[in-house]
Amino acid sequence: MAKTLEFRGIGKSYPGVRALDNVNFKAEGGKVLALMGENGAGKSTLLKILNGDQPATEGEILVDGQVTAFHSPHDAQVAGISVIYQERQLMPSMSVMENLFADSLHTNKFGLVDRNLLYKDALEIINEFGLNIDPAAIVGHLSIANQQMVEVMKAYRRNSDIIAYDEPTAPLSEKEIDLLFKVIEKQKAAGKAIIYVSHRMSEIFEISDEIVVLKDGKHVGTLTTAATNSAELIKMMVGRDIGDTYSSLRRNTPQEEVVLEVKNLSSPKVHNVSFKIHKGEILGLSGLVGAGRTEVARAIFGVDPVTGGEIYLNGKKVEFRHPREAIDAGIALCPEDRKEEGLIMYRSIADNITMPVVSSLRKRSKFIDRGKAAEVAEKAVKTFDIKTPSIFKMVAELSGGNQQKVILGRWTNEMMQTRLLILDEPTKGIDVGTKAEIYQKICDLASEGLAVLFISSELTEVINLSDRIVVMRGGSVSGELPRSEATEENVLTLAMAEEKHAASSGKEAEE
Repeated sequence: MAKTLEFRGIGKSYPGVRALDNVNFKAEGGKVLALMGENGAGKSTLLKILNGDQPATEGEILVDGQVTAFHSPHDAQVAGISVIYQERQLMPSMSVMENLFADSLHTNKFGLVDRNLLYKDALEIINEFGLNIDPAAIVGHLSIANQQMVEVMKAYRRNSDIIAYDEPTAPLSEKEIDLLFKVIEKQKAAGKAIIYVSHRMSEIFEISDEIVVLKDGKHVGTLTTAATNSAELIKMMVGRDIGDTYSSLRRNTPQEEVVLEVKNLSSPKVHNVSFKIHKGEILGLSGLVGAGRTEVARAIFGVDPVTGGEIYLNGKKVEFRHPREAIDAGIALCPEDRKEEGLIMYRSIADNITMPVVSSLRKRSKFIDRGKAAEVAEKAVKTFDIKTPSIFKMVAELSGGNQQKVILGRWTNEMMQTRLLILDEPTKGIDVGTKAEIYQKICDLASEGLAVLFISSELTEVINLSDRIVVMRGGSVSGELPRSEATEENVLTLAMAEEKHAASSGKEAEE
């Protein structure tokens, strides 16, 4: 029997912040309801209330017309609700099968975990998803994409009646997204009520039946997907018509000076990669998941060991054994996983922005010049329009878009001498309005002479932002395209060439 979920008058207040204000809408069984809104609109807060992670300040949640209160995630699970968060809730040191059945481990007559049965049941779920994952593999050793699929399979295994997906496809390839959508269609056919949160318009129109739009914590409208379009949705989300995001960008012409050159660069997962980036140029690095894009960035930045080839910075050969050496040389990296690798979540905005220049902020004594640190942070907040009441607010309390702006503010503030900025999935999980802001900031930085290496899984933004595009496949460069020839067809042709041969070898590179 199809389930119905209703939010009635939901409100949520924090000290000085009204996160949700009288939110009312209903999700019906057998339908996919998309939940959209800018970062900070209240989507994540609403899901946390649904999952029992946080209590609502006002209002009620009704399941099949009955008022239900959840005081913990366990309460929500017992009521048949599963929430798949953007931040994965996994135990990285444990196996896939242990993560899948953590709340119901099979035991034998001696009270010990029956690992053979556990393996068998986990493999059955993995095969149903069509994935190539060993049930006994340690989750922390999997790619980010496969970790996300384990998170999805956890919820699927519970056979919940109401499932909420929060940006589930952010780390996934097209193949994995297709698999996920087939699972969602199966859940929909079984009468499940699905809430789907995503900033990707193409996904919303492909998978949803209805769309609820939140803005500044308020429910501004519910639309039938088939009866609306992306322009109408964007206008509802941001409160204005932002027009064509890319055609309105102010751009510049790259200079002749070469800032970075890599020659036959090799690392454990990268093979003979060569390219150049000029001053003021945005070089796009494209390819499918597992192509080696992130590994190139990590090798340049001194995170992964370079096993072969050479790196030149402004014509001088460099060898970085540690990211600190790369930073001192003028290279900055905004990593793919901003929360795990880019930020100290429970420190302030000011601390995160000034982290690389702490030593420079010390005067003759061992104490930091707090006045100067605050000045640097305040200027970065203003430059990147970071939405916050104070530079002393914890980064964990910011929306994803504002967290990304904090990282950009760190690497481009007045005390840094950044010459090369590496951006790895800089707009992942960020709403369209904030994306437009970040795109323009990237172009502005390039106009000021910064060389930018831009890595993204979204072909549209790579094509529209990049001056040139280097395409990777299987850890190597498969081709290069100037802006005039950068079409989705041409990029995908280079990214997928010899894919059948790679598949037959049974070896897949993982990012």
